[in-house]
Amino acid sequence: MAAGYLEILRARHAARLLTGTLIGRLPNATAAIAVVLFIRAEGGSYSLAGALAAVYGVSNAVGQPLLGRLVDLYGQPRVQLPAAIVSALGMALFAFAGTDPLPVAYVAMAVAGLFTPPLEGGLRALWPSVLRKEEQVHTAYAMDAVAQEIMFTVGPLLVTLCVALWSAQAALLVVNVIGVLGALSVVVSPPSRAWRSAPREAHWLGALRSAGLVALLGAFLFVGIALGSITVAALSYSDGHGGDVVYGWLMAGIGLGALVGGTVYGARRWTGAPERRLCLLVALLAVCYLPLMLVPGPVAMTALTALAGVFLAPCIACAFVLVDRHAPRGTVTEAFSWLVTTFTVGASVGTGLAGPVVEWGGAVWGFAVPGAAGAAALVVLLATRRVLAATGNTEVVAVSSENDPNRAVEPRLRSGDRA
Repeated sequence: MAAGYLEILRARHAARLLTGTLIGRLPNATAAIAVVLFIRAEGGSYSLAGALAAVYGVSNAVGQPLLGRLVDLYGQPRVQLPAAIVSALGMALFAFAGTDPLPVAYVAMAVAGLFTPPLEGGLRALWPSVLRKEEQVHTAYAMDAVAQEIMFTVGPLLVTLCVALWSAQAALLVVNVIGVLGALSVVVSPPSRAWRSAPREAHWLGALRSAGLVALLGAFLFVGIALGSITVAALSYSDGHGGDVVYGWLMAGIGLGALVGGTVYGARRWTGAPERRLCLLVALLAVCYLPLMLVPGPVAMTALTALAGVFLAPCIACAFVLVDRHAPRGTVTEAFSWLVTTFTVGASVGTGLAGPVVEWGGAVWGFAVPGAAGAAALVVLLATRRVLAATGNTEVVAVSSENDPNRAVEPRLRSGDRA
């Protein structure tokens, strides 16, 4: 298992790109908790903190595909680094101005979210030019999904440490400076500077011209709903079973499960159609959500949350493969950014949906939401399986044709596939 990952990390530039991307995404991973802690330190309400965090999240969801399209058009350095700097300046304005006047705080949050650089999509666009074998690219996708779980665990710990040692304001500034340095490390690397998207046909829909991609996004909207609803249901459960400590263990259980599942998934070379494999993985994901409705004691519940997270990272890694296959030529960064946006929006919807359900039926019915959402994701995949299979089978997918500037553009079987 370790040999496959070490083979990737030993590839030239691979470790640097992965590390730089994770560090560059640190502000995005910690924005919600950093904003809440800052507003609390300023004497503001949790409602205000939630509203500001929501503005950041919505702006981020809007900005990712737009910036991803610009990356496809103009390259990574000309978009990623300026966006990272503007986003950091927006957060710095928020840190120094606080909530007085309040409109400035909202504008700062909108700017910080809107200009968050699409480093995640950019990394996945770079993998084929760094790793020359297709099976290595698939393993890298899984490793990327696993690394995200580590980042979303370490990031909040770093913020709370900065708050404890200095202040909430310092935490906002430090995290965003680190994020800019991470983005800088990526964009000055040779693969990022050399990368060019394939020629594209101008169209306002961009990557969304692909029916297969739209179908995949529809399924992952529900996967995001499932994940977002668990956070609310777990909070309701922990209120009656030990409080914040139990809640922390439940969230850690999901991350641990995803970490283990993604690591094992990425260590194996998979054969067969990825769309069929994704259907199986999503089905297993939905099934593993159902035992959460048993709501046993905290120890057993933590084990169940770990089980619920096992197939999350494999689903995401498999989705990356399909995005790469279904993205119209010249839109690969935008397509990956759409997946990030869809998943984020789904998580927000799941959080909002689970709240009323928990108030009506308690934690038991709250944990029914992720199971239902997982089932809905499976239904979407099954209903669109012909679209997914047809697109995947009729388009020639070369590992490096989209990302290698030294190779000529390879023709597709259908001339209308470019966007």
